[in-house]
Amino acid sequence: MTETAAGITTGAVARRLGVSPTTLRSWDQRYGIGPAAREDGRHRRWSPADVEMLEAMCRLTTSGVPPAEAARVARARAGRQPGEPAGEQSRRQPRDASDQPAPDRTASAPPPAHAPGSGNGLPLDKVHQEFRGLARAAVRLDSPTMHALLRDLVAEHGLVAAWEEVMAPTLHAVGRKWESSGDRYVEVEHLLSWHISTALRQLIGSASPRGHVNPVLLACVPAEQHTLPIEALAAGLAERGLPTRMFGAAVPAEALDAAVRRLGPTAVVLWSQARSTASHALARHVADMSFGVRGARTHPLVLLAGPGWAGRATAPGMLRPGGLREALDILVQRCTGGPHTDAVRHPGG
Repeated sequence: MTETAAGITTGAVARRLGVSPTTLRSWDQRYGIGPAAREDGRHRRWSPADVEMLEAMCRLTTSGVPPAEAARVARARAGRQPGEPAGEQSRRQPRDASDQPAPDRTASAPPPAHAPGSGNGLPLDKVHQEFRGLARAAVRLDSPTMHALLRDLVAEHGLVAAWEEVMAPTLHAVGRKWESSGDRYVEVEHLLSWHISTALRQLIGSASPRGHVNPVLLACVPAEQHTLPIEALAAGLAERGLPTRMFGAAVPAEALDAAVRRLGPTAVVLWSQARSTASHALARHVADMSFGVRGARTHPLVLLAGPGWAGRATAPGMLRPGGLREALDILVQRCTGGPHTDAVRHPGG
């Protein structure tokens, strides 16, 4: 998009911010969030400063600030007087920089409107707010807002609620938008995925795993590229102080075999997104592997994670969890000697 001295059109600004032109016109009419100057007194032409004010408005409303208050803050940051009609700023003499209002840093991160849920997730209205905020920031390609929203979401509600009720649904919604719009929004899905992955890895890096526990090995089966669900599982295990080894996408069978033999993991999580990638022969091979001293050799528990494994009965030594929460429960009990340990013993193992 080329920005000329005359400014850019409302349609161009709307595409940049990921909002509709109708929304921009409504903000102008209701809250005075309009261009400082108009072509021929009628057509809206947005200058870089006007666009910066709109970006502030978008960030504030995404964070949950009511539109009227968000407009007040955005206008103040842009140097607009309270109640000043659009266009008046261009007729006023510029003020000295020292007279400009200080940025209102608290408004961009308001306190949560509702208390967190009591172990069963977020309240429904909070879910809708967080979902809309993250989705809108993704469509705008607004990296700073996505980073802040994801960081605060995990810190306030924990990994499981953040993943199951906001992160995964937003990813699915963006994916559906892409599929239904003729390959548009691919960039949105890629940027959102990167930010979610970053948030998950930061949680893993900040955790302090407990000692004297063999790690949980996590890997995508060969030809499987979708890693975010097992990154979420790794983050959940880290949140609970359990060590992990993440091998990522499309791990070759030979590499997986070598890693299991070298690590002697408590459990192995194999992710398959599609039935075409789910290899039951590989899962059986991993479940049959044993390690340890003679007379006390053990087998890893194998978790068949992801929709690719659906429709087939599990063999001894394997479990198929229904989601992140169930997978975490199984692995925590396995690592701490809980009741799931006995359920996967092998005859003669």
